[in-house]
Amino acid sequence: MDKVSIIIIGIGLAMDCFAVSISKGICAKKFFFWHTLRMAVLFGVFQAVMPLLGYLAGASFANQMQSFDHWVAFGLLAAIGGKMLYEGFQPHDPDCATPNPFKWASLLPLALATSIDAFATGIVFVPYAGVIWIAITIIGLISFFFTFIGMYIGIHFGKRFHVKVEAIGGIILIGIGLKILIEHLIS
Repeated sequence: MDKVSIIIIGIGLAMDCFAVSISKGICAKKFFFWHTLRMAVLFGVFQAVMPLLGYLAGASFANQMQSFDHWVAFGLLAAIGGKMLYEGFQPHDPDCATPNPFKWASLLPLALATSIDAFATGIVFVPYAGVIWIAITIIGLISFFFTFIGMYIGIHFGKRFHVKVEAIGGIILIGIGLKILIEHLIS
């Protein structure tokens, strides 16, 4: 798997973080650097660790999967992408009732929830063992960046614009799944 594909997967996975951070930004009164940094670091770390855990789980049965690993990668990315696409078009009203939405107790469940898809995506990297460390670094950094930017956008523009970022992420993941499948079927 090349770095461009990893970057595109990272962008697709970061869309959940981006959407959540925009929602948090809409609820925030103004931009607080340290709150935003805390959220971005937490989301980036979870998005990096979960694919590693998925990879380690999948690597334990990699030999049995070699003949159909491309179908598994396509199926997982299509399912995750389809779920994100569906959720992207559901009505969403940010929950601003939390007194301090930037406390660790508020952010930890969100970081876990946004990274579940990344765990499943880790299995996609089993046939590409040589890139797993690069992949988790890229995914974590992209998620950090998208979370930080999402907060800024949510605070300054979120109430005016309603972009379906989760749907965009879903389309990206489905596209990468198709690319993996086509590459293996052609070769």
